[in-house]
Amino acid sequence: MIDIKDRNYCPTLDEIGEYIKNPVFNKLCAEIETKYNSKAKIEYSSCSLERGWNIKYKKSRKSLCTIYLRESYFTVMIVVGRKEKEQVKSILPDCTVELQEIYNQTKEGNGQKWLMIDLEDSENMYRDILRLIEIRNMR
Repeated sequence: MIDIKDRNYCPTLDEIGEYIKNPVFNKLCAEIETKYNSKAKIEYSSCSLERGWNIKYKKSRKSLCTIYLRESYFTVMIVVGRKEKEQVKSILPDCTVELQEIYNQTKEGNGQKWLMIDLEDSENMYRDILRLIEIRNMR
C-alpha cells in the first residue's frame, strides 16, 4: 500500500487506483485521457490543506481538473472561472442537487470558484463532473 503523503515515492497511476479501491477512478481517468488526449500528471502538493500526491489533467496548458486521493473515493477539483461561469450557471438546473449546493456554497475569489466534488460512483455526479470538464475544455 502506498503512502500518499510520502513525497519521496511517486506512485504510478495503477498504484493510485489500488489505493483508492474504486473502479470509478480508473473509469474517469480513462475517459479524460481518451476524450481530451490528456495524460495524467502525478504531482506532490505541499499545500497544508491537501498535502500529498494528486493527479492533474491539462489540455493546452489549461487545467481540466485535479484529482485528490482518498480511500474508497476521490475528490475532483474543477475551477469555474469568469469565462465558464455563465455556461456553468446555465447547466446547473439540470445537475444534481448536490452539485448545485457545492456550486452555491463555494465562495468566489478573483472571479473563480474552486469546486471540490467528492466522487464515489458513476451515477449522476459523474455525469455532472464530465459536463464541467467539457466546459473547461471549450474555453
